[in-house]
Amino acid sequence: NIDHQLQRTRDMRYIIDPPKTLSGKRVIPMAKEVRECFEVIIANRKKTKIKPVVRDKNDMPMVALHWEKYFQHITTKYNSIYKVELPKISPHVCRHTYCSNMAKSGMNPKTLQYLMGYSDIGVTLNTYMHLGLDDVKEEVERVTAMA
Repeated sequence: NIDHQLQRTRDMRYIIDPPKTLSGKRVIPMAKEVRECFEVIIANRKKTKIKPVVRDKNDMPMVALHWEKYFQHITTKYNSIYKVELPKISPHVCRHTYCSNMAKSGMNPKTLQYLMGYSDIGVTLNTYMHLGLDDVKEEVERVTAMA
Protein backbone atom coordinates (compact mmCIF):
# COMPACT_ATOMS: atom_id res chain seq x y z
CA ASN A 1 0.00 0.00 0.00
CA ILE A 2 1.29 3.42 -0.88
CA ASP A 3 -0.56 5.80 1.42
CA HIS A 4 2.11 8.09 2.88
CA GLN A 5 5.59 9.49 2.35
CA LEU A 6 8.38 10.26 4.81
CA GLN A 7 9.90 13.71 4.37
CA ARG A 8 12.62 15.62 6.14
CA THR A 9 12.01 19.32 6.66
CA ARG A 10 14.65 22.05 6.33
CA ASP A 11 14.96 22.15 10.12
CA MET A 12 15.77 18.39 10.12
CA ARG A 13 12.42 17.21 11.47
CA TYR A 14 10.78 14.12 9.97
CA ILE A 15 7.15 14.24 8.96
CA ILE A 16 4.81 11.76 7.34
CA ASP A 17 2.58 13.24 4.67
CA PRO A 18 0.00 11.72 2.37
CA PRO A 19 1.03 11.30 -1.29
CA LYS A 20 1.04 14.52 -3.32
CA THR A 21 -2.10 13.57 -5.27
CA LEU A 22 -5.09 11.25 -4.85
CA SER A 23 -3.65 9.09 -7.64
CA GLY A 24 -0.48 8.71 -5.58
CA LYS A 25 -2.41 6.69 -3.00
CA ARG A 26 -2.59 3.17 -4.38
CA VAL A 27 -2.11 -0.55 -3.83
CA ILE A 28 0.72 -2.14 -5.82
CA PRO A 29 0.31 -5.85 -6.51
CA MET A 30 3.43 -8.02 -6.18
CA ALA A 31 4.60 -11.12 -7.94
CA LYS A 32 4.40 -14.19 -5.71
CA GLU A 33 8.21 -14.46 -5.57
CA VAL A 34 8.62 -10.84 -4.46
CA ARG A 35 5.95 -11.24 -1.76
CA GLU A 36 7.71 -14.36 -0.47
CA CYS A 37 11.04 -12.50 -0.25
CA PHE A 38 9.41 -9.70 1.75
CA GLU A 39 7.73 -12.21 4.06
CA VAL A 40 11.13 -13.74 4.88
CA ILE A 41 12.67 -10.29 5.52
CA ILE A 42 9.76 -9.25 7.74
CA ALA A 43 9.79 -12.54 9.67
CA ASN A 44 13.53 -12.17 10.42
CA ARG A 45 13.48 -8.48 11.29
CA LYS A 46 13.85 -7.22 14.84
CA LYS A 47 10.43 -6.65 16.41
CA THR A 48 9.71 -3.05 17.42
CA LYS A 49 6.78 -1.23 18.97
CA ILE A 50 6.97 1.55 16.39
CA LYS A 51 6.38 1.22 12.67
CA PRO A 52 9.71 0.14 11.11
CA VAL A 53 11.59 2.64 8.97
CA VAL A 54 14.77 2.07 6.96
CA ARG A 55 17.52 3.83 8.92
CA ASP A 56 20.98 5.13 8.08
CA LYS A 57 24.23 4.42 9.98
CA ASN A 58 23.34 7.18 12.49
CA ASP A 59 19.95 5.52 13.16
CA MET A 60 18.10 8.32 11.36
CA PRO A 61 15.23 7.54 8.96
CA MET A 62 16.40 7.37 5.35
CA VAL A 63 14.82 9.82 2.94
CA ALA A 64 15.29 10.42 -0.80
CA LEU A 65 18.60 12.25 -0.37
CA HIS A 66 20.12 9.22 1.39
CA TRP A 67 19.20 6.96 -1.51
CA GLU A 68 20.59 9.49 -4.02
CA LYS A 69 23.92 9.43 -2.16
CA TYR A 70 23.98 5.62 -2.01
CA PHE A 71 23.39 5.40 -5.76
CA GLN A 72 26.09 8.04 -6.37
CA HIS A 73 28.59 6.13 -4.20
CA ILE A 74 27.85 2.80 -5.89
CA THR A 75 28.15 4.30 -9.38
CA THR A 76 31.43 6.05 -8.53
CA LYS A 77 32.89 2.86 -7.07
CA TYR A 78 31.79 0.78 -10.06
CA ASN A 79 33.19 3.32 -12.53
CA SER A 80 36.56 3.33 -10.74
CA ILE A 81 36.85 -0.44 -11.29
CA TYR A 82 35.31 -1.17 -14.70
CA LYS A 83 36.14 0.18 -18.18
CA VAL A 84 32.55 0.59 -19.34
CA GLU A 85 31.20 3.26 -17.03
CA LEU A 86 27.69 3.49 -15.68
CA PRO A 87 25.79 6.72 -16.31
CA LYS A 88 24.36 8.71 -13.41
CA ILE A 89 21.79 6.48 -11.72
CA SER A 90 19.25 7.56 -9.13
CA PRO A 91 16.06 6.12 -7.68
CA HIS A 92 14.20 8.37 -10.11
CA VAL A 93 16.16 6.91 -13.05
CA CYS A 94 15.07 3.46 -11.81
CA ARG A 95 11.46 4.70 -11.86
CA HIS A 96 11.86 5.89 -15.47
CA THR A 97 13.48 2.58 -16.44
CA TYR A 98 10.70 0.56 -14.80
CA CYS A 99 8.04 2.55 -16.63
CA SER A 100 9.82 2.26 -19.99
CA ASN A 101 10.42 -1.47 -19.57
CA MET A 102 6.81 -2.13 -18.63
CA ALA A 103 5.63 -0.12 -21.66
CA LYS A 104 8.04 -2.01 -23.94
CA SER A 105 6.74 -5.32 -22.60
CA GLY A 106 3.24 -4.33 -23.71
CA MET A 107 1.68 -3.31 -20.40
CA ASN A 108 -1.64 -1.52 -20.81
CA PRO A 109 -0.96 2.26 -20.54
CA LYS A 110 -3.82 2.75 -18.04
CA THR A 111 -2.38 0.02 -15.81
CA LEU A 112 1.03 1.66 -16.02
CA GLN A 113 -0.51 5.04 -15.20
CA TYR A 114 -2.04 3.54 -12.05
CA LEU A 115 1.22 1.86 -10.99
CA MET A 116 3.17 5.09 -11.48
CA GLY A 117 0.56 7.03 -9.48
CA TYR A 118 -0.43 9.65 -12.06
CA SER A 119 -3.87 11.09 -12.63
CA ASP A 120 -2.90 12.26 -16.14
CA ILE A 121 -1.98 9.58 -18.70
CA GLY A 122 0.04 12.24 -20.55
CA VAL A 123 2.58 12.38 -17.72
CA THR A 124 3.06 8.63 -17.90
CA LEU A 125 3.29 8.53 -21.68
CA ASN A 126 5.35 11.67 -22.27
CA THR A 127 7.60 11.88 -19.24
CA TYR A 128 8.30 8.35 -18.12
CA MET A 129 8.28 6.25 -21.26
CA HIS A 130 11.64 6.48 -23.01
CA LEU A 131 11.47 4.66 -26.31
CA GLY A 132 14.09 4.77 -29.04
CA LEU A 133 14.22 3.93 -32.74
CA ASP A 134 15.06 0.29 -31.99
CA ASP A 135 11.92 0.04 -29.85
CA VAL A 136 9.81 1.52 -32.65
CA LYS A 137 11.30 -0.87 -35.23
CA GLU A 138 10.67 -3.84 -32.94
CA GLU A 139 7.05 -2.81 -32.38
CA VAL A 140 6.40 -2.32 -36.12
CA GLU A 141 7.87 -5.78 -36.81
CA ARG A 142 5.75 -7.31 -34.04
CA VAL A 143 2.51 -5.74 -35.30
CA THR A 144 3.14 -6.50 -38.96
CA ALA A 145 3.97 -10.14 -38.11
CA MET A 146 0.51 -10.45 -36.56
CA ALA A 147 -1.24 -9.05 -39.67
